[in-house]
Amino acid sequence: MAPSIGKPDRNPTSKADRKAALDVGAWLFNVTTSVGIIMVNKQLMANYGFSFATTLTGLHFSMTTLMTLVLRCMGYIQPSHLPLLDLVKFALCANFSIVGMNVSLMWNSVGFYQIAKLSMIPVSCFFEVVFDKIGYSRDTKLSIMVVLVGVAICTVSDVSVNTKGFIAAVVAVWSTALQQYYVHHLQKKYSLGSFDLLGHTAPVQAASLVLLGPFVDYWLSGLRVDLFDYSLPSAFFIVLSCLIAVGTNLSQFICIGRFSAVSFQVLGHMKTVLVLIMGFFLFGKQGLSIQVVLGMLLAICGMIWYGNASSKPGGKEKRVYSLLSDKGSKTGIVDEELGMKSEKA
Repeated sequence: MAPSIGKPDRNPTSKADRKAALDVGAWLFNVTTSVGIIMVNKQLMANYGFSFATTLTGLHFSMTTLMTLVLRCMGYIQPSHLPLLDLVKFALCANFSIVGMNVSLMWNSVGFYQIAKLSMIPVSCFFEVVFDKIGYSRDTKLSIMVVLVGVAICTVSDVSVNTKGFIAAVVAVWSTALQQYYVHHLQKKYSLGSFDLLGHTAPVQAASLVLLGPFVDYWLSGLRVDLFDYSLPSAFFIVLSCLIAVGTNLSQFICIGRFSAVSFQVLGHMKTVLVLIMGFFLFGKQGLSIQVVLGMLLAICGMIWYGNASSKPGGKEKRVYSLLSDKGSKTGIVDEELGMKSEKA
């Protein structure tokens, strides 16, 4: 009897350890590729004058499309269905997100680019309140205020901020937050895995951005991508950017599939710190002042506080219902009814 009793205890532990290892691997994959592509793109745009951010994004998704075809042949992407209207809406939202981020990176300093991204969680909260009717606890609301104050301090202090760069950052933040919300919505509505959704969206984004990219870039910069003075070093960074982008796109969908929306956005804290530090050493002329550093630390502390507060019972009403309903499935109908009452409250 003793061996049979001890056997079930090992399996949950082994599964938990394996899941934790996979979560860490996905997190490191996302952090590494995200920081890498930011540094490579900044090098390409700042040092070689390749200001065609939209066209570059189209090349990114073209390479990603090739990757999804390989994964489909290997069986990692299963046949699935996504309505055309939803696919078009997602592609528009995602294109605005990525193009906005690239343009923001081109027009702003590395520091302001990342600090602007810190406001994504408050914007995501807004979408959850409007679309999902989710309420937040007092600590969660206070943590959002801390983030906003920190971002405001950094925005005022960063002397490299300009009007068009600020507008690009606003468009990038709102479209990115909406895109992440939409990813969760489509996966839940149509029971799609992260690889499946990427297989649907990557080809559409690649085709649209490759076709429209040169025209958008000409409108933004007044330069033509076909007349760019390509050299071996610049071509190397373009190819390197496309290769890293495959990992960035793949790791984003993996992380969204494995983590909650809050956990995925909290990943940005480590990426923010790494990018700001690397940006300081690689682009010293855009150094950080004491006020910007203090604002950055305040914003990051607020984001960490937000992540902790929102993950606790009562931090978000939907989470309260989730916890109680899980308990109800184990103990009986009474606890489940308590969870439903808690949600209504």
